[in-house]
Amino acid sequence: MTDKRVIQWGIMGPGGISGTFASEVAHAPDAKIAAVAGRNLEKTEAFAAKFGIPQVYSSFEELANDPAVDIIYVGTLHTVHKENVMTCLRAGKPVLCEKPFTMNAAEAREIADYAKEQGVFVMEAMWTRYLPVIKKVREWLASGAIGEVKLLKAEFGFDAGWNPEGRLLDKNKGGGTLLDAGIYPISFASMVFGSQPTKILSSAFIGETGVDEQYSLIFDYNGAATASLHGAIRLWMNNDAWIYGTKGKIHIPEFLSARKATLYVNGQEEETVTDDRTITGHMFQALEAMECVREGRTESSIMPVSETVQLMETMDAVRAQWNLTYAGE
Repeated sequence: MTDKRVIQWGIMGPGGISGTFASEVAHAPDAKIAAVAGRNLEKTEAFAAKFGIPQVYSSFEELANDPAVDIIYVGTLHTVHKENVMTCLRAGKPVLCEKPFTMNAAEAREIADYAKEQGVFVMEAMWTRYLPVIKKVREWLASGAIGEVKLLKAEFGFDAGWNPEGRLLDKNKGGGTLLDAGIYPISFASMVFGSQPTKILSSAFIGETGVDEQYSLIFDYNGAATASLHGAIRLWMNNDAWIYGTKGKIHIPEFLSARKATLYVNGQEEETVTDDRTITGHMFQALEAMECVREGRTESSIMPVSETVQLMETMDAVRAQWNLTYAGE
């Protein structure tokens, strides 16, 4: 019989993305939020009151060692993701960590190695992968519906406005497009091609705060396929994805939230799949993590930690082309 016990969540960091996650967990069957921790007690208590969370901690270590908590969602600044995730893993707690998983591949590798050594579940919260529409896209690709994939075009950009002290533009807070908006097209390319590029061409605009405000990438896959990827935090984009194959193509409007996708196969009537959900969709990654915990798995087959490490290696290679480094690197 399938284990359907209630999974008790802990939330580390009472910020905006954690609020989105908490509101989504409320829609997940057999899930509850047992505790939340934050360095600012007043803010953490307000978060707990808003989402009906019974236990509040001002220490991340206390949350990690709470026996009532089955898994912890880490929604802190990515500059401290490695520290926070390791706190959870040392306490033997499974982790769902918000993207970007870490600041660089070395940090990601340290987490992955320790989690494997200890046999503890860890997963990057790349929520787009678990959406029903994207699941259908993966099925189309796996079935060879559009033949051999030769080209991907994907972009994600928005205008965050000018706030040099804000998270997105402050280099000390890990700001920049690549680690925030830009990770989505790159991760999507990894999903589509099932591997990392063998050659990278890139261009970036580094703004006055020292972070990449927009980028363009060309990924080459052994000379047989390419991906054209774009991202920005001060530029509104269409945010679509197109996948072109030898027998057809797939279009995903606003692929990040993916409520629709259309399959075009040469000589056949087009097929469209839609999702009329009322939630944002972050719930689906929670369901995946919960299922993994129930089954005693140490990683997700949809977003394995080994792929997360490879993605960080790819982004390290991109940043190296821009001579963009962060504190401690």
